[in-house]
Amino acid sequence: LYAETELRDLYREGREGVSPYMASAWFPAAPQGQVSIYYGIKGFSKTVVSDRASSLMALGYAGKTLGKDKLNLILAGGMEAPVTPYALLCCNTYGCLSKNNDNPQSAYRPFDKKRDGFVIGEGAGIVTLENIERAKTRKANIQAVISGYGTTCDGKDRISPDTDGRELARAIQIALDDAQISPEKIDYISLDGLACNDWDSGEVAAIKQVFGDKAKTIPVSCPKSMFGNLLGASGAVDMITTILSMEHNLVPPTINLDKPANNGLNFIKNEAREYKINKALVISRGRGGINSALIIERP
Repeated sequence: LYAETELRDLYREGREGVSPYMASAWFPAAPQGQVSIYYGIKGFSKTVVSDRASSLMALGYAGKTLGKDKLNLILAGGMEAPVTPYALLCCNTYGCLSKNNDNPQSAYRPFDKKRDGFVIGEGAGIVTLENIERAKTRKANIQAVISGYGTTCDGKDRISPDTDGRELARAIQIALDDAQISPEKIDYISLDGLACNDWDSGEVAAIKQVFGDKAKTIPVSCPKSMFGNLLGASGAVDMITTILSMEHNLVPPTINLDKPANNGLNFIKNEAREYKINKALVISRGRGGINSALIIERP
């Protein structure tokens, strides 16, 4: 948002209108640096830039780092503020924004036959990851445990995904192997759901490859259909939504899903469903064929 304001001033006033602070404010690690400075946070620090998969990858790497480097606590997640003219123009040029502007409440419809792209949202999702032994010692309220993580890249196109879903399936399998569980143990899947044909089709194909016949019975949904696609913040918010689903024994729905374009999955459509979730899979993807899969469990 700050960068867009400076870009506007550049065109209005020329180079003299641009603040010198722009030199350090434009790069992706700037928010992380500001938070570290404000709170005096020391130690491991990293910004992940992987389009929509960014925050889920940040959570996956944070979980690995927590265990490997014997750290006590990590703040991880993502934020995005793309509802600005320039950002909207870029996404619109990409061609995957919904054009159903007259009916915004029903415009974002992942996996539906009438889908025509996603609706942009703004927001942030940050979680506190802590060494589990330390958390137990201080009797913390442990809401969930990250037990597995996997990531791959399609390696096909600089923007579009591979519609066969093979590399996404491999990322999911890596996460399952990391968690040391079989596909049958997953009780719920939170979908990426971009509401574009190639992305949705590849995601469905990947789930069928990994879960086989069980894909027909595992509840799956795309909660972001209710509040918009938060791009880089999507994965973290999806994880938080899934944790709340575990706590309340309630699977959130995909809204505006009237006629699924892809068969073979147990879509939770339009209304939440009571269901106990012990283990869940969260999927997040990004342009360039980035695939990310995270498994969380009840503590």
